[in-house]
Amino acid sequence: MPVATTELGRGGPRVSRVGLGLMAMSGTYGPADEAESTATIRAALDAGITLLDTGDFYGMGHNELLLHQALRGVDRASVFIQVKFGGQRDPRGAFVGHDASPAMVKSSLAYSLTRLGTDHVDLYQPARLDARVPIEETVGAIGELIQAGYVRYLGLSEVGVDTIRRAAAVHPVAALQIEYSLMSRGIEDQILPAVRDLGIGVTAYGVMSRGLLAATSARPIGAADPRSRFPRFQGDNLQRNLALVAALERVATDRGVTTAQLAIAWVASRGADIVPLIGTKRRDRLAEALGALELTLSPEELAVIEAAVPQSAVAGDRYDPAQMAALDSEQR
Repeated sequence: MPVATTELGRGGPRVSRVGLGLMAMSGTYGPADEAESTATIRAALDAGITLLDTGDFYGMGHNELLLHQALRGVDRASVFIQVKFGGQRDPRGAFVGHDASPAMVKSSLAYSLTRLGTDHVDLYQPARLDARVPIEETVGAIGELIQAGYVRYLGLSEVGVDTIRRAAAVHPVAALQIEYSLMSRGIEDQILPAVRDLGIGVTAYGVMSRGLLAATSARPIGAADPRSRFPRFQGDNLQRNLALVAALERVATDRGVTTAQLAIAWVASRGADIVPLIGTKRRDRLAEALGALELTLSPEELAVIEAAVPQSAVAGDRYDPAQMAALDSEQR
């Protein structure tokens, strides 16, 4: 059965109930096979997934070029491409900051359009708040691109309530991209009520907590893997978190599903305005993830799932201290 659709933001475009996140296809969590990545994108399209999430700094442009190749022969109007921009990297691939100035907004889009081989992107969003640039200026520049036809919708990523409201006062915001999972529920107190009040949808990344909630979570992580720097994957924190995963796995086994499917189904259960992003580079993992859409969780089952992974028991922040300090969404 094809993936159902939902409205992205109040009065916004219709997109698939889940999206495909492409970041891992450009070496973020270890090597990726381009042929398998391309096949995974095509399998997602065949299943009815229309929302494809990329970033111009994923593999320093590699991800957009890969998507261009994967979409050859595909009707452009049948897919919804959303692009994050602003992440600045050095020749070694290390992040060196974020730039969301009006000039960078327009320059970055010009390069993205060329790499993607399209005349427009469906949603354009700064990857992080640029503390040097008022959000009104960034949004204003994207608004000009929308008026010119190069962009269809405006998005935001990892920003807090004040920034969201200031941005929405300048131009309608279709969606906020932000981490949301059983292990990362910080948006529920203030951010989620605010975006719902404003009619803004949510595209949720990290729904499997970067693999912690998947069956392979106990596999050793190499030093080159960025997760090795994240507190949740270190020392005692990792062991405490794996104990939570084991508790969730017992719930999943009783239900006859995998922990990954249960984790995705939980995020999807939070509302039709929340679109989980499935981040994978393999067809078998995609097929497993899509099985989550066949699950309907009762209030009793949701309570059991949340008791297995209580937010208060999760050990460690989702990013390292420097990255946490730079997240507008984490500032209180």
